[in-house]
Amino acid sequence: MSAPFHSSRDVIIRTPEWAAAVAFYAATLGLPEAYRGESIVGFETGAFRLYVEKGNTHGPVFEYWVPDVQAAKLQLMAAGCELIEEDASVPRCYLRDPYGMTFNLGRLPQRD
Repeated sequence: MSAPFHSSRDVIIRTPEWAAAVAFYAATLGLPEAYRGESIVGFETGAFRLYVEKGNTHGPVFEYWVPDVQAAKLQLMAAGCELIEEDASVPRCYLRDPYGMTFNLGRLPQRD
């Protein structure tokens, strides 16, 4: 691989039952809310931050950061990964590796 992959501490789940899922993680598990957007809520768990996103279910998603999302995406697809979803405006994309793991590929945060 040409670029190093760095894992974030974020795990994303997506569900069409978003309001119920948000209520479950907030009320039942008592996780503190760390982020709220129009269709996504992040909960602090301690070891990782769990994001609950509104949409079609696709299983738990781990996140990797790279300096160049497009180059890494093409490299991974050439190695057998399948593109699940892409949003070039962020930039980010969801990929599934040949062994069934789904992950979000995002841009490595800039350090000051």
